Amino acid sequence: MEERNQTCVTQFILLGLSDEGGLQSLLFWVFLSMYLVTVTGNLLMILAIITDSRLHTPMYFFLSNLCFSDICFTSTTVPKMLLNIQTQSKVITYEGCLSQMYFFMLFGVLDNILLTVMAYDRFVAICQPLHYMVIMNPKFCGILLLVCWLLGVFYSLLLDLLILRLSFCTNLEILHFFCELKQVIQLAYSDTFLNDLAVYLVSGLLGVVPLTGILFSYSRIVTSILRISSVRGKYKAFSTCGSHLSVVSLFYGTCLGVYLSSAAAQNSRASAIASVMYTVVTPMLNPFIYGLRNRDIKQALGKLFSRETLSACRILCFKIKT
Repeated sequence: MEERNQTCVTQFILLGLSDEGGLQSLLFWVFLSMYLVTVTGNLLMILAIITDSRLHTPMYFFLSNLCFSDICFTSTTVPKMLLNIQTQSKVITYEGCLSQMYFFMLFGVLDNILLTVMAYDRFVAICQPLHYMVIMNPKFCGILLLVCWLLGVFYSLLLDLLILRLSFCTNLEILHFFCELKQVIQLAYSDTFLNDLAVYLVSGLLGVVPLTGILFSYSRIVTSILRISSVRGKYKAFSTCGSHLSVVSLFYGTCLGVYLSSAAAQNSRASAIASVMYTVVTPMLNPFIYGLRNRDIKQALGKLFSRETLSACRILCFKIKT
């Protein structure tokens, strides 16, 4: 194993999405707007779920954690990108790059596994409705969430620690807007076999196992729905799963698109541009998908805005009187 003191690198250069100076201002405002929408939308979802007692159910418990994970996932990359554009600097320190990779992988894995847990929750709700509250009790939900976090911490820590064994000295430019794991590994001049093996194994496990679980859950869900005799019952069951299925399709669809684009053009900006879909666009769209398709969420948001508006009016009236 290479010693850390053999590594002479102290920083990496993030080349970003474009070298054209005229596009930098446009990119800054576009990504700032998308980031603000992502944070605001997901925070509103969390607040709506917390403040409405009707939403204190397993499904919305996991949804609130997914919203929190999406905020953190986007926050690991976009703020640094915006800072680099604003300061016209493309530098990220070695330690900063390691930290960014760790938290990016942590919340990416957390998103992935939470979607699988939410698919299981829908499976129990539709296929075993009479036993739903017994199976999905608060203790079990807490254990599932803990497992999600532990798996995220384990996999991200494993891959991040393996980076410490690598030595870097030249060709420190990363053709991306964040420290993408595979590109960082390719910059090393020491042996990367163990790192490549770990990446392929972890990617395979986190890609195949959760997706298989989701597909199995929804195959059973569809079978159960088709057995429902009433049209209204079928519609209600499908609408219960529609939002989650849309988010799953968006998440895995964009990830697959990035994988294919990366395979077709490695170390090109095509993969960096494609990765914007799952790092920025997907977390931004998730609150809209759940909010627009879910009546309970829309009602909770309406109550939240009404409460906030009423409070603001009271404060304003008090200030006017005084």
